[in-house]
Amino acid sequence: MSKLFKQVDVFTSEKFKGNPVAVFFNGETLSTEEMQAIANWTNLSETTFVLPATVPEADYQLRIFTTGRELPFAGHPTIGSCHAVLEAGLVRPRNGQVTQQCGAGLVQLLVDESSGNIKFKLPYYKHTTIDDEPLIEEVAESLGMQRDGIKSIVLVEDGPHWLTLELSSAQDVLNVTPNYGQIDKLSNNGFIGYSLFGQYPDGSYEARNLFIENSLGVEDPVCGSGAGADASLLAELYGFQGDLVIKQGRKLRRDGHISVTVEEQSNNDNRYSIYVGGNAITCVDGKW
Repeated sequence: MSKLFKQVDVFTSEKFKGNPVAVFFNGETLSTEEMQAIANWTNLSETTFVLPATVPEADYQLRIFTTGRELPFAGHPTIGSCHAVLEAGLVRPRNGQVTQQCGAGLVQLLVDESSGNIKFKLPYYKHTTIDDEPLIEEVAESLGMQRDGIKSIVLVEDGPHWLTLELSSAQDVLNVTPNYGQIDKLSNNGFIGYSLFGQYPDGSYEARNLFIENSLGVEDPVCGSGAGADASLLAELYGFQGDLVIKQGRKLRRDGHISVTVEEQSNNDNRYSIYVGGNAITCVDGKW
């Protein structure tokens, strides 16, 4: 019996300009080993598998794989998979909300059916201060830049562990020339890669996410968890609240746009609630 498959472009309204995710339905028919083999075959940054929820609060369960490992949570696969299950008619928003079950717990998604925008609430974030100056110097060197171009740096766990760097400007982000060999060695310090961002004069941000996968250097076209990490730095370091726009993918000839909202809260382990969103569009609709 054939099962549904969709390949969805995320953080864009135009096909082939965002970050693709492969979404396989009926994931309960597969073993973990089979899921990993399929994710390796698709060769995308992430591949997801939709399964029935095992808790009553969730609408569906999602498992997320890179080509080499399973992730508890990731941003663009969450939005792309939500788009896919809505388009397939498997779930309907309740009061504009959908709840995803994944390795990081329950993830709340806000769905604007008129615009197609889908936002997820970052399940959590944890910050670890980075004050090792020799390490920071090495990080700057691995990016082909001077130490004084790094305004702030913190290790953020929000599913993945991102070494999150605020650079002096958006242009500085675009000018980065990564040395992936050095990044590979430095990632032994407890992070999967770098989340870089810097501000344009108009107040929006440019971002890049650089990491190692299967011993190869990779740049993520548009990264939701990275945007969440970036926003958490702005919130915790500067007390930022409100809306911001993150652009990503320029170095890869993509045109990703991420909308982020930061709100202060008082009933959670984190001081701020962070919502990361964007549009998605199906590029491939088929069966497997």
